[in-house]
Amino acid sequence: MSYVIKRWEPESAEFWQQEGQSIARRNLWISIPCLTLAFVISVLWSVVTLNLPNAGFNYTKDQLFLLTALPALSGATLRIFYSFMPSIVGGRKWTTLSTASLLIPALWLGFAVQDPTTSYPVMLAIALLCGLGSGNFASSMANIAYFFPKAQKGAANGLNAGFGNLGVSLAQFVIPLVVTGGMFGTFGGDAQHYVKDGVEKSLWLQNAGFVWVPFIVLATAAAWFGMNDLADAKASFTEQAVIFRRKHNWLMCWLYIGTFGSFIGFAGAFALLTKTQFPDVPVAKFAFIGPLLGALVRPIGGVISDKLGGARVTMWVFAVMALAVVGVLHFLPAHDAAGQLSGGSFAGFFAMFLLLFTMAGVGNGSTYRMIPTIFTTGRLRAAAGRGEDARKQAEADGVKESAAAGGFISAIGAYGGYFIPQSFGASMKATGGAEPALLCFIVFYISCIALCWWFYARKNAEVSC
Repeated sequence: MSYVIKRWEPESAEFWQQEGQSIARRNLWISIPCLTLAFVISVLWSVVTLNLPNAGFNYTKDQLFLLTALPALSGATLRIFYSFMPSIVGGRKWTTLSTASLLIPALWLGFAVQDPTTSYPVMLAIALLCGLGSGNFASSMANIAYFFPKAQKGAANGLNAGFGNLGVSLAQFVIPLVVTGGMFGTFGGDAQHYVKDGVEKSLWLQNAGFVWVPFIVLATAAAWFGMNDLADAKASFTEQAVIFRRKHNWLMCWLYIGTFGSFIGFAGAFALLTKTQFPDVPVAKFAFIGPLLGALVRPIGGVISDKLGGARVTMWVFAVMALAVVGVLHFLPAHDAAGQLSGGSFAGFFAMFLLLFTMAGVGNGSTYRMIPTIFTTGRLRAAAGRGEDARKQAEADGVKESAAAGGFISAIGAYGGYFIPQSFGASMKATGGAEPALLCFIVFYISCIALCWWFYARKNAEVSC
C-alpha cells in the first residue's frame, strides 16, 4: 500500500466511487479512536481532582479548579499550531506522532499520584502536558476535512469529532471504576489508603493514567500502518496563514467558543461545581452522562445542518443554551452569610446541564458544517467569471482554507475549557456562589445569537450557510 496518495479528487463521482470513498473511510475510522484517546487524556484531571484528597494531596478549591482548567489552556494554544501540521508534515505522520505523545502525560500522572509529596508545580506541569490531547483535535479535524467531498464534510467531521468527544465521557466513566482496584499487579504500584466514615478504603489513583497506555500504543501503530498522506493537501504555513486575514475566521471563532468551549468547559467543571453546590451528591457516578450526550449528538448536528443549514441550527442552539443557564440559576441552592447551603434542586440542576451538553454537542456539529461553506464560497466568489480552471483552483484553495480555519477555530474555541472552570472558581472566591459566572454565560450566548443571525442566518446575510 502506498502511504502517500498523489491524486485525490473527492468531488469527482467516478473517482469517489472507485477508490476515494474506501480510502477516506479507512482514514476516518482510524482517526476516530486516536482522537477519542486524545480527549481522554485532555480531561483526566476532571476526575483525578475528585480523588486527590483521598490520595493524600491537600489542595484548595482554587488549586483543584486550576488543575482541571490548565489542560484546556495549553491544549487550546497547541491547537493553533497543530491546525497547520497535517498540511506541512502529512496527516498520517502527524496523527502517529501526536497520538504517541499522549503517553507522556498518561505515564507521568500515573507515577506522580503515587507519591503524596509530589509538589503542586509538578502537578501543574502534568496538567499542562495533558493539553497535548486537546491539541490533537485541531490536526485531526484539519486532516479528515481533506478526504471527503463537500456534500459529506458535515457528516464526516461530525463522526470524527463526535466519537472523538466520547473520550470525555469515556474517561469520566472508566476512571472511577479502574481506580478502585489494582489492575497491573506489582507493575502498577501500591494502593493509597484513606479513612471515610470510620472505614479504611483503598485507591489506585495511578490507574487513571496507566489504563490508557496500551490503547495509545495500539492507536499509534494503527495510524502509522493504516492511514495516508495526501500530496494535494500539502501547503506551507504561509499559504494557510491567509485565514488570519479573513473576517469570518474570527467570527466563527467566537461562535465556536460558545459551542465547543461550552462543551469542554462544562465537562471539566461540572463535577467540581456539583461537589461545591450539592456536596452530598456522589457526582463521580454520573458526571460522564452530560459529555456522553454532547458527543453522541454532535454527528446529528452535522447531519441536520447538511439539510437545514448550519447557521439556522447554530442560532437556535444558542437560544436554548441561554434558557438552560437561566434554569441552572433557578435550581442552584442559596448561600447564607456564613456560606451555608440551603434549598436548590439537584434534579433540576442536572437536567439543565444535560440540556446544555446536548445543545453544545449539536452546535459543535452545526458550526463545523458552516466552516467549509463559508470559506469555499468566499474563494468561488473571488473566482467568478474567470473560467473553469479558476473555479477548480478556487475550490481546491477553499478546501485548504477551510481545513486550516477549522483547526484554528477549534483552537480558539477550546479556550472555553479554561475560562469556564476558572470563571466558576473566581465567582466562588469573590461571592461564594456560581451565579455571577452563569450570568456572564447568558450575556455571551445572546451575543452569539445576534452574530449568527446577522452574518449567516438572516435573509440577504453576507454568507448564507
